[in-house]
This record gives sequence, C-alpha cells and structure tokens, in this order.
Amino acid sequence: MSPPSDDEFENMPPSENVDDVPTVSCSRCNREWNLDYELDELKLGNQSVEQFALDHRRHTGHFPDDVTPWVATCRQCPDGEQFLSEGAARRWARTHARHTTHEVTLEHAGEATILNAE
Repeated sequence: MSPPSDDEFENMPPSENVDDVPTVSCSRCNREWNLDYELDELKLGNQSVEQFALDHRRHTGHFPDDVTPWVATCRQCPDGEQFLSEGAARRWARTHARHTTHEVTLEHAGEATILNAE
C-alpha cells in the first residue's frame, strides 16, 4: 500500500494521519482504549491522555494504569484533591493553607512534602 498523497493526508481525520494513536489501559476495569475519540471529536491533541485519565477517574473513582496523581491532603480537615500536574497540586495546597492556616501534605510517587501557610 502506498502512502497517502499530501491532499489525501490533509483530508484524513486527525487519528488517521497519526502513526500511533495513544492507548490507555486499566487493569481494574480489564480494558484498553485507543484515544481516537479524544483526538478526532474532542480535538484534544497532546492533552488527550490527561483528559481521558481525568474522565476515567470521574466515572470510575480511580485512574487508569500508569497514571500517578499528585495528592494534596489537608492534615487538619477532611479536604483534599488529586491532580495530574504538580503545578495544579501545589497551587491548591498553597491556596488551602493560606485560607485556612492548615498544613497540607503533597504526595506523589511515594514521596511527601508538607506545605504550610507562609
């Protein structure tokens, strides 16, 4: 099979002109998904894996395989959140500590840091 011409390539749906569409698996759900929908319909590009992981957690209560969230947990009240980026987790932790004067534990990949209001 010959490669598509430039005109054919430009008219293909986004996932068809990509060599390898990302896939995400979840051993808890015993499933694997390719991200054609996130690329073609939602037009998420580089954020497709992150958005799928967030949507998966929202609908199942857990993240797919190979996604390790940043977990911010208040050490005084029951408040806390999970994030996929360090910047968002630190922003939440600093804001919570600033508004409540509570210490917040920030955990990722087995390491923890305590943030306080300063």
